[in-house]
Amino acid sequence: MTKLDAYLPADPRALAQKALTHNATQMQGSMILGIAAQVRALAASGRPIGNLTVGDFDPAQFPVPPELSGWVKAALEQGHTNYPPAEGLLELRKAIAAWYARSFGFEVGPEWVVVASGARPVMYATYRMFLERGDTLLYCVPSWNNGYYAQLTDAVQETVPTTAENDFMPTPEELAGPFTRARLFVLNSPQNPTGTVISPERLAGIARLLVAENERRAADGRRPLLWMWDQVYWTLTFGDARHAHPCALVPEVAPYLVTIDAISKSFAATGLRVGWAVLQPVFAERMKAFVGHVGAWAPKPEQTATAALLADDTVMARFNGEFRAALGERLTMLSDALTAMGVEHLVPQGAMYLSVRFALFGRPGVDGAPMTTNEDVRRWLLERAGVAVIPFQAFDLPGDTGWFRMSVGSISVVALQAAIERLAAALASP
Repeated sequence: MTKLDAYLPADPRALAQKALTHNATQMQGSMILGIAAQVRALAASGRPIGNLTVGDFDPAQFPVPPELSGWVKAALEQGHTNYPPAEGLLELRKAIAAWYARSFGFEVGPEWVVVASGARPVMYATYRMFLERGDTLLYCVPSWNNGYYAQLTDAVQETVPTTAENDFMPTPEELAGPFTRARLFVLNSPQNPTGTVISPERLAGIARLLVAENERRAADGRRPLLWMWDQVYWTLTFGDARHAHPCALVPEVAPYLVTIDAISKSFAATGLRVGWAVLQPVFAERMKAFVGHVGAWAPKPEQTATAALLADDTVMARFNGEFRAALGERLTMLSDALTAMGVEHLVPQGAMYLSVRFALFGRPGVDGAPMTTNEDVRRWLLERAGVAVIPFQAFDLPGDTGWFRMSVGSISVVALQAAIERLAAALASP
């Protein structure tokens, strides 16, 4: 057997430096995945770990709707194993448009919809379609992955730091100045990492601001400001929080809006890889070409099954009620426990996340030295309490603020209770 390692150059990094593009050499790995590797190693040693890092659903805790699984199997048995259309199956695009009409009260045709293998391909297509080198990408922090995508597109990054007092959501006043400089604006609600939901009133104000900015640009002959609206968690809200869509509030924003959605979070179907974008048809044609060239099609059986799911309000309502109840139980457990411990946090509003601030700076860390950074606190929580969390720096929020994301998507009630007890004991220790 020939081992090809023997044919590698003595200094493969020197070859890579010459061969790779500047963009590829600057590409950053995910901080979250790096932390996940540490957590897996500690768990493999036999330590009990409450893993609250994962932005995914454990199928043992949160299985997909059984009807969805059945429809996927049926589609396979019926021979739906060839290429789907590049823009997605017509019946699925019609089902998405009809679901939005029932849910939000606005009408679009299937020509507005482009389906892909999850939300990420249509997100990346949006960056590629509307950002050229040197254009400004505007987003609020903390938020998910925008910094990585900005680097991949050679965009200029402009961030708007948000605060816990505003639920880590921007206000129109904070965006007014940046809107004049940006080419693409990105906003996610319910939000990863914060688990918060933007109010309809604030969302409408932002939409009106964007419409006004584009009216000025049209008068001056300038390129418009586009908005990517990421609502992949929109069915998962809790308490008094309610999700709203910008086009339902301010229809005039429709020409400039790209809605990103998927079954991944609404139906715990992260591995089935069905996502889509909804955008005006002229843009949809260009996105169809992009998805087709990179081959980012969702598998045909999953598309067929998703079309059946989105057309069945009874199945969706039953699943959503059970799913939200199970997530809500865990989030409420965590929130109530943190309140009892006197730990600052935001009451969960949506998604599967909770924002928590551990004010532990100055206490002895793992190595005995006073903790001064989020990384010190994260390591202490992992080592002393067996609780794994993600610092907000992983979501582009600079500085050591003490804020972290906790996710309940991959933990059982029993394991969560054990993690809470370990955390309480660790915080109470000298």
